[in-house]
Amino acid sequence: MNKHWTPLALVYLGLSLVGLAGTWTYNVVAIVQMRDFIVDWVGSGPAVSSLTVDLLIAAVAGSILIIVEARRLGMKRGWLYVVFSGITAFAFTFPLFLAMRERALETARAKALD
Repeated sequence: MNKHWTPLALVYLGLSLVGLAGTWTYNVVAIVQMRDFIVDWVGSGPAVSSLTVDLLIAAVAGSILIIVEARRLGMKRGWLYVVFSGITAFAFTFPLFLAMRERALETARAKALD
């Protein structure tokens, strides 16, 4: 295997494959049953299951990224973003982490220029 495939890259790749298989399993069911995705999203059905798997896999991959990147950048208590995503929403904590990450990167850039 190519040396550029790190263990973390393989984890992300595995999650992407699980996400693809999980979501498309329900998408195929929805297509075979001739379901209306929009109606299913606001009601129930295979489209909702597909969306659930899609968001779950993205949240797991994002949580791994948060923990690994926070450690790499020396951000304290990065794991709290993951914990708070269960209390609030990942749609909130992930962009918040990305904003704080950019601040940390900018601080590091500024220090490097000094």
